[in-house]
Amino acid sequence: METFLEEYITLLRVERNLAANTLDAYLRDVHRYLDFLDDQRRVSALTEVTPDDVRSFLRSLRDQGLSARTRSRILSSIRSYHRFLEGEGRTRTNPTALVESPRLPRRLPTVLSVEDIQRILAAIPPDAPLGKRDLALIECLYSAGLRVSEACDLSLADLLQEEDMLRITGKGNKERLVPLGQIARERLDDYLLHLRPTLARKGPNRGKVFLSRNGKPLTRMMVYNLLKKWSLEAGVTAPISPHALRHSFATHLLEGGADLRAVQAMLGHADIATTQIYTHLDKEYLKEVHRTFHPRWK
Repeated sequence: METFLEEYITLLRVERNLAANTLDAYLRDVHRYLDFLDDQRRVSALTEVTPDDVRSFLRSLRDQGLSARTRSRILSSIRSYHRFLEGEGRTRTNPTALVESPRLPRRLPTVLSVEDIQRILAAIPPDAPLGKRDLALIECLYSAGLRVSEACDLSLADLLQEEDMLRITGKGNKERLVPLGQIARERLDDYLLHLRPTLARKGPNRGKVFLSRNGKPLTRMMVYNLLKKWSLEAGVTAPISPHALRHSFATHLLEGGADLRAVQAMLGHADIATTQIYTHLDKEYLKEVHRTFHPRWK
C-alpha cells in the first residue's frame, strides 16, 4: 500500500514548522494506523479506507486499554494525514470526517499552593553540590511558567538580563518574552556565577543554561526527578511535576488579579480558550472553600 508518508512528514516539517518530537509522535500514530489497516482490515489501498475502518481502529485502541485522551490524540493525527491525502488528490474523500472523537473526561490541572512551592524551595540547601542549580531551575519554572522542554532548551543567549526577561522558544518554534521575578533572577545569577562555569567545563553543553553534573544539558526526566526529590524532602504530598509548576504559575497570577490575555501571552498559548482552563480552576477552588466552610452547605 502506497502511503505517501515521506511527503506528509515533509509538509508537517516545512509548512507547519512542527518540532522533531511532535513529528515523531505523528509518524508513530500513522504507522500504528496503517499497520492495523493492513493486518486487521486487509486494506490494500488508502482509497479503500472507510469510516468503519477508522472506528474499528479506535475500538482496538480502547480494547488495548488506551485512555480516551490518547485515542483522541491518535485520531487527530489520522485526521491530519487523511486531510493531506485528500488535499493532494491521493484520495477523493476523508474517511475520518464523520468519525467522532472519544469523549474526554474533564480534568483540571494539578496546582500547588504557594506554601507548598515555598516549602520545596526552602528544602534545597544552596550549599549542596547542585543546590544553586536546582534553586535557579525551580524558581525559573515557577516564576516564568516554563514548559520543562523550554527550561531544558534555554540558552545563555536567551537570558535578557538587563531587562529581567527570558526569550523562550515554545511550540512551533514560536518565540515569546517572559518576565523573570527578582527572586528568580537572584537565584539564576548565583548559579551562573558560582556553579555553572564548573559544570560547563565537564562536557559539551551548546550554551544551555541548566547543566547536569557531567556538564551536559539537563533532560526532561532529570528535571522531573530532581523536582520529585526535593518535594519529598519538603514533605509535599501533592502530585508534583514540572508542569504542575506551570499550572501553578498561571493560577496564582489569575487569583492575584492578572489579566487573562497577559497570562496567555506569558504561557505562549495560541488560543485563549486553553488559558481559560485556569479561570475554571479558580472557580473550583472557590466552590471547595464554600463547601468546606459555609455553615449552610450540605
